[in-house]
Amino acid sequence: MDVTYKIGKGLIVSAQHARGTYSLFVDAIRHITYLKIPPVRSVLYKQIYFTGIEALNKVALIGILIGIVIITQVANIVGFNPVLTGRILVWTVVRELGPLFVAIIVIARSCTAIAAELGSMKANREIDALITMGIDPYAYLVMPRIIGISASVFMLAFYFQISAIAGGLIVSSLFTDILFYEQLKGVFSVLSIFQVAVSLIKSAIFGLLISTISCYHGLRVKSSITEIPQVTTLAVMQSLFVVLIFDGIITVVSFI
Repeated sequence: MDVTYKIGKGLIVSAQHARGTYSLFVDAIRHITYLKIPPVRSVLYKQIYFTGIEALNKVALIGILIGIVIITQVANIVGFNPVLTGRILVWTVVRELGPLFVAIIVIARSCTAIAAELGSMKANREIDALITMGIDPYAYLVMPRIIGISASVFMLAFYFQISAIAGGLIVSSLFTDILFYEQLKGVFSVLSIFQVAVSLIKSAIFGLLISTISCYHGLRVKSSITEIPQVTTLAVMQSLFVVLIFDGIITVVSFI
């Protein structure tokens, strides 16, 4: 009986969070025209800088290391085969690891920061002060963050894929007689526009999910600052869970 009660309660809470997240997303996108206002654009640019530009070096390094690992493992199993290497790189990096790894990096960096920042503003009544001054918090705080993170994840996923493929092929060409150009031809022989499009669509959806969930849980803080660690943890866990679910759904629908 206790197990049934806990499962039922968990499902109800999850449904409430899903409904609240969706409502927040709709309300935020409804204010997208506010981007023409300079202070709102400034929030957008700052979010893109923090989430996207500041993470470029880390994403490139991780991408290169992932590419090297994949190339090394493939070579240990079947030897250096340009076509097979290109096929495996496309399957692993473009289809899955690119969008997924970038989403995890953004969750670790930006999800926690946004949830904590908005939670702190809510606890300190800064959001109430904005409302008193006639400033819509959805237009000024939420919408620019959603757009900024979504654009950043989209950009970083593309950057990650290029770094992983280029890094892996460069290392492979250094230790074999196969030229970098020949290996690159192997990649392009199996890479399709459809695969790239699915990868970028995944990235955009992941960005929307991560940003909306982060803002939703940050704004759930009521008055106590002790709630901030709780909502931050919940934002991270739910973002990871939802991203993995949507990753599986999109992969199944697109490639199976």
